[in-house]
Parts: sequence; C-alpha cells; structure tokens
Amino acid sequence: MANMEKIADKLAILPAQPGCYLMKNKGGDIIYVGKAKVLKNRVRQYFVGAHDFKTTRLVANIDDFEYIVTASEKEALLLEINLIKKHTPPYNIMFMDDKTYPYLKLSKEAAPRLEVVRNTKDKKADYFGPFPDSGAAYDMAKLLNRMYPLRKCRQLPKKECLYYHIGQCLGPCIRPVDEAVYAQMRNEIRRFLKGDVSDTLAKLNEQMLAASEQLQFERAQEIHELMNSIRHVVDKQQIDFKDHLDRDVFAYYVDKGYISIQGFFMRGGKLLERSLSVTPLYEEEMEAFVAFIAQYYAHNPLPNEILIPREYDAGMLRELYGEKIVQPQRGDKVKLVEMALRNAKNAHEQKFTLVERKDQQKQLAMGQLSRIFQKEIHRIEIFDNSHLAGTFNVSGMVVFLDGEPHKPGYRLYRLGEYRSDMDSMREVLYRRYFRLLKEGAALPDLLVVDGGYQQVEAAKEIREQLDLDLTICGLVKDEHHNTSNLMDDRGTIIPIEKEGPLFFLLAQMQDEVHRFAISYHRRLRKKAMTRSILDEVEGLGEVRKKAIWKKFGSLKNLRAASVEEIRTVVPEKVAENIYHLLHNLDQIKNDA
Repeated sequence: MANMEKIADKLAILPAQPGCYLMKNKGGDIIYVGKAKVLKNRVRQYFVGAHDFKTTRLVANIDDFEYIVTASEKEALLLEINLIKKHTPPYNIMFMDDKTYPYLKLSKEAAPRLEVVRNTKDKKADYFGPFPDSGAAYDMAKLLNRMYPLRKCRQLPKKECLYYHIGQCLGPCIRPVDEAVYAQMRNEIRRFLKGDVSDTLAKLNEQMLAASEQLQFERAQEIHELMNSIRHVVDKQQIDFKDHLDRDVFAYYVDKGYISIQGFFMRGGKLLERSLSVTPLYEEEMEAFVAFIAQYYAHNPLPNEILIPREYDAGMLRELYGEKIVQPQRGDKVKLVEMALRNAKNAHEQKFTLVERKDQQKQLAMGQLSRIFQKEIHRIEIFDNSHLAGTFNVSGMVVFLDGEPHKPGYRLYRLGEYRSDMDSMREVLYRRYFRLLKEGAALPDLLVVDGGYQQVEAAKEIREQLDLDLTICGLVKDEHHNTSNLMDDRGTIIPIEKEGPLFFLLAQMQDEVHRFAISYHRRLRKKAMTRSILDEVEGLGEVRKKAIWKKFGSLKNLRAASVEEIRTVVPEKVAENIYHLLHNLDQIKNDA
C-alpha cells in the first residue's frame, strides 16, 4: 500500500514544469519511470480517481517518488529513455528489451571486411539493414563473402590464411591490392544489398555456361547452387518502391489496457517486417508510441523517412526527427501505413489472450503466496549455491518482482572455503542482509532458499543473528530434484497444486536461480581450466600467447622448439624465458 501521507506532502510541492518522475517501492527500487509536460498534473493522476487493474497494481506498489525538472518536454523524453535503460523498471514498456537489430557492416578500410553487427556507431563503415532476424543477416554475409574475395581477418596477419588459398581473399596481408579492385567490389555489394541482383545473376550465368562448355561440371554446379542461394536470400517483396529509399513505418493498436506496436522497415525500397509483442500499457498511448520510436533510434540509424498514420499527433516526433517524420495523405505510402495499422491490430488480437492469461496467472500466484504467509508479497529473493567437490564455491541470488524476474537485482557471490551446504548458505545470507542493514535498504517480502529444512534452519540462524523481520520459506524437491512443495520456517510442508499458477512460478524461480548460480560456477571453472603455464612467463601477454599457439599448436611442440624457433614469434628475451621455464619443468619432473 502506498505511503499516502509522505506522497501527499510531495504532491503538494510538485512544480508545474516538464520533467521526469521515478516511482519507487518500499525497498527503494525504481519500478516505473515516466515523463510529463506538467509534472504537477501528471503525477497527481496516479493517486486520484479510478484506474484499471494494472495501473491500480502499480500504484499499490508505490511508496515514494522522485522527479527531475527539465527545460522542455523533448528533454524530458530523452531523459526518460536514458533512465529506463539505466534502471530497467519492471513496469515500464521495455520494447527493445535491451536488444538491437542485426545489420551488415561493410568497412571503409583499404582492405574492406563484411560482417554482421548490432552496433552501428562506427562512422568508417556502411550499414545495411535492419534484418528481420539474425539468421537472414548471417546467411547474407556468408553468401557475399563467398561471392567476393573480401578480407576475412579482423587484423592483417603476417602470412596468408586458408581463405587466400581457396580464392576467397586477395591476400592483402602478403601483397598490395589495387584500390580500384576493392572499390568495384564495394559498389557491387552496395547494389546487391539494395536489391539490384540482376547484374550479379547475369555474370554468374555466363560463368556457369563457360564452365559447362569446358566440361567443368562440378564448377558449373557450384555456380548454379550459388545462383539459387541468391534468389532464396534476396526474395522479391510484395511492396517495392522504385526510389530505393530507406523508410521505417510505425503504427499501434490499443485495447483492454494493452498496446501492440507494428514496425515495417524498408531498405532499398524493399519491405522487411518486424512484429512487436503486445505489452501492458501504464501511460498515454501516444506517449508510449513516441517513447518506443525514441528507444529504437537511440540504437539504430535514421532512415530517409519515418512514416506514421496521419491521425497521430506528430508534434513531439517532429521535434526529435524534423522533416523525416512523414504522415502520408494518399498513394502507396498511405497503403503502407494502413497495412502497419492492420498488422498491429491483428497481432494484438492474436496474442492478447495469451498475454492476458499469463498476466492473470502471475497475479493468482502472487495472491496465493500472500494468503499463505498472511502478508502482501511483491519482492521475492531466492538463493542457490553451487560447487564442485568443494571447489569454486559460489552462490547466486535472483529477484522476482510481482512474479517477474527483476534482473537488475540479481547478485553473484564468490564464497569462502567450502565446509558444508549449510555454512555456504549462512555465509551468503549474512553477507547479503548485513549489507542491506548497513545501507538502510528494505528487506524482501519473502526469502526463498532452494533446499530443505536444513537450508531453512541456516536462514533462520542469520535472521536471529541480525535481528531481521524476514519471512523465510524453502523449496521442497522430489526425487528428481524438481520443485514439489513449499516449506515454512517451522518445517511444515505447504502442499502446492501441481497444475496451479503458484507451482509454475516456483518452478520458474528455481530454474532461474539454478541457471544463474551454475553459470557463474562454470565460468570460474572454465577460466581456471584455460589458464596456461605460459601465464607465468614474464613479458608474455594475450597477443603473444595467441601467436605462440598459432605457430606451435601444442605445449609438446613448443617444448621441443629451440630458442631460435621461438624467437620467430616473440622477442628474444621472452623466447628465452619460455624455453627455460618449460625445460626447468622437465628437470623438476625428472628429479621427482
């Protein structure tokens, strides 16, 4: 329940200016970030009048709020995007999910490379995309690198590689390549990626016929398969604008408190489609739409035009992107916008039932937990430990807020020497909650330990030692180590319906904390396993180590090499250090 006395005092002094507001729960976590043209009016709306169920649930979790005044609504929008990215609040619409779309990057270096990237900030390159999925981007990169002998290495090596010997690289590492040759390749690749493949197909057809006439049937078949690959990857689109401009088209549909946004991305006049998921709506629909577009272009290049329906208020978008915002009135562009609107509605209708059901299941599960423990449960922290015969002893903590994973709250712990599972649990819980006490931070509504009564007892010891007001329970597992039931802090088994929403939430929590802890454990093991005896050699860094392994391939070959042979890869002093270290090891083994 919101702390209305504290909130009412703050509402009374809110300024009538634009800015951002940050809603916090009783634990001090930022659960929602919004922007406002007039802070005083917008923030008050949350605490007066009736709301739909989702907004009511958000408000029930608000214990405090902060605000930041900005000079304009545009500044507030840009600040909102940065705050959402920084804090990842659980109630905000995270359309981009911290992901970016794949692009093909053609570098402008003397010896160019073509690769799939998601970061488009390097100005010394051309970018083509976005691609509807990463598989299509990698297929296209593989095809073009097969067709054109571009450089494949990230850095030029000192001698030629396999690609040179099979004719897929011109070998700029060992011989100069005429700039005109690479310039022609760049131009052909640009035309190809803009959809003009007729010249390429005609050229390949000539090569296939010539190979057949010379009875080089395997070569002819290879070219024929390459042509089929081109036709498959560069499929003709239903919509094809002859001006070959890059356009993005956006539209949204709102119903029953959820919003669905559809984006079409046109590159070189050809249409690529990207459907976006249905998401709960906690703000004005146009504000959510503008925030989505701003989030998208924070990570992606601007096209020539951004098309939106003519009915929308484009004021804020025009402030951000100027004349690139187009609201077509007639012709093919209107048809494109109408198609985006239809797709947004269709996607909403197709996915809404599933999304709503999932939302209801979370609410039911959290409600059942609240009834079991006779208190409101919003924030849950769950711990799991992992080790291998007492080594690499670690623990992971994951956080669930209102039934959803809250990844900013996740924590990893590297524990001390392993003595027992109980000692490991005591250590991690003491470290976690002593720090919260020291910082004056709020405790979770429920602490879950992934284990039986002994683990619960370990948690109770720390609760008493630190004098915590903390509700504790354990996950009871069956003979297959799967979640079976709950156990309260008295050791009483609380039966859970196996097909019920709480059972599935608990299973999800157990899987998530186990994945989180074991992944950290494996990373530590892998790091230890990949340590090399060469780590002990003075003057030998990662680059030189890679060069050593590339030259000799194994420790056995390196041990058999002379100082002079090792000197061909690293400086003389380092070569001597390597030689003496390896042969001193041999002497130690012999003495033993």
